[in-house]
Amino acid sequence: MIYAENILLCIAVPLVISLFFVRGEVRRYVAAFLLGMGVCLIAAYISGFLNLVTGMGENDTSIFLSPVVEELMKLMPLLFFLVMFAPEDRTLTMLAVAIGAGFATFENCCYILTAGAESLTYVLIRGLAVGVMHIVSILALSIWFIAAKRLKVFSFPAVVGGLALAMIFHALYNLLVSEPGASRVIGYLLPLLAAAGLYWLFREKGRFFLSE
Repeated sequence: MIYAENILLCIAVPLVISLFFVRGEVRRYVAAFLLGMGVCLIAAYISGFLNLVTGMGENDTSIFLSPVVEELMKLMPLLFFLVMFAPEDRTLTMLAVAIGAGFATFENCCYILTAGAESLTYVLIRGLAVGVMHIVSILALSIWFIAAKRLKVFSFPAVVGGLALAMIFHALYNLLVSEPGASRVIGYLLPLLAAAGLYWLFREKGRFFLSE
């Protein structure tokens, strides 16, 4: 048993203190990173509660419930920033990356403390697969919102549609890695391939859909 709240407090305190000594984009990134860790903890509470209520096993919860809860929780602060502050496109994608990185970092810390860090392979998988997946899903969602704004179709259905795609991506990853063999390998590669695709998009096409 681990005390996730204590872990969050231990990680968050230095980051909160650092906010007093940084400005601009760095401060926004750190603040969004902290938000990502916070929503990860809340998502864990909700998923655990739903698991108890529905009686699903751990594997079914990770496939059917966790993607819905976690992607919705990551969406909420991003959507708040977008609606309340109307940030520039590059700022929105930066905030999305920070939220995803904070979520992934805190989740990985809790899993490693639970399962141990003796296996380097396990640690690398957590970082390169699960961690990247959380960043990719919310970053792609931010790009979806930017495209919807550019095309003047940003609306509730557009938000729900983008969220549904993020949930499907997350659920597909969890489904693939739930079984050993080729399925698991494909699942581990999926976030890395998606990240490579988004990186190429930023390098080659970023000027077409991201404002300065």
